[in-house]
Amino acid sequence: MAAGQKTQPVPSVWARRAAREAEQPGLSQDAIVREAIAMLDAEGIEALSMRKLAARLNAGATSLYRHVATKDELMELAVDEVFAEVVVTPAGPGGWRPAATAAAGSFRATALRHPWLSSVLGQAGLAYLGPNLMDFSNRLGSLFIEAGFPSPTRAIDALCGYVIGMATSEAAWLTTVAKSGESEAEFVARLMPTARQAAEGHEHLTDAYAEAATDVFDPVAAREDKFTYGLEAMLDGLALRIPG
Repeated sequence: MAAGQKTQPVPSVWARRAAREAEQPGLSQDAIVREAIAMLDAEGIEALSMRKLAARLNAGATSLYRHVATKDELMELAVDEVFAEVVVTPAGPGGWRPAATAAAGSFRATALRHPWLSSVLGQAGLAYLGPNLMDFSNRLGSLFIEAGFPSPTRAIDALCGYVIGMATSEAAWLTTVAKSGESEAEFVARLMPTARQAAEGHEHLTDAYAEAATDVFDPVAAREDKFTYGLEAMLDGLALRIPG
């Protein structure tokens, strides 16, 4: 760094002291974050703005800035808050795989409850410095260290990368279904004629869409099976990284 050049502050809510409390009773950082999450869940990230959030809280936008300096900081806080819902337990008698499978399932369930989560994880600045996300990573790390992985951080990255990738596409699909006003089964049934027509000439796709068009097809179970198949394959690969 050149002589005399000032060090720029780290752009993260976790890198500065907590903002002072506002004078307005009932308005706190926790209340702001909870309302932001409710807004994100209901309307999506595109609808979130500090002005709209302030209106929902019956406050002025300047009051929010006493607690959260920017929208980016708000997203860091929201991401960390929902990560408190992800459950990671120690390995039981069955070893590390059942615990890793359960953790991945809990992460996926959280991401589907909050459809915006997966798509913003890579854009939420230094959200991984938040206490809940750090605890999540620490618990996974302990699980993989106990299992004997020489590089537990890489195992964490592999597991989380799989869940985030699957949950991103799954959440996008469920958002499309929700906009239709139909159940998932109803939407799939209406979509099938168009899908089969588009798949003509692609044998394995045609067979898959034919199966999806049957009366016994359960789209929820199909999504579960798809997630489980990929997760087991990924964990099979990870297991090969354990020495011995």
